[in-house]
Amino acid sequence: MTQPNYASRLQLSLKSEAERLAKAEGTTLNQFVNVAVAEKIALLRTAGYFRDRARRADIPGAIALLDRLGNDDALRPGDEISWRPGRSRPKATVNGRWRHPG
Repeated sequence: MTQPNYASRLQLSLKSEAERLAKAEGTTLNQFVNVAVAEKIALLRTAGYFRDRARRADIPGAIALLDRLGNDDALRPGDEISWRPGRSRPKATVNGRWRHPG
């Protein structure tokens, strides 16, 4: 794997703290910075994922579903839990509600 060099200017206090933490973790400053950048990328991608999901949310439908939870009403079409190939299928409990086996 090719690893290009990237010169970076850090504030002296930030560099000193990063070096101290890297040493405490038993790693190099370079590896510490690589992990920090990877964590930041993951954080930003995750935040973007949830923003996209929130835009597609059916808030009234979710509230209506939550309002029905805990009562003895039978399942309605659309209340089913979807499953993906490779995962075990959801199982119905004794009272007819769906649960996922884990």
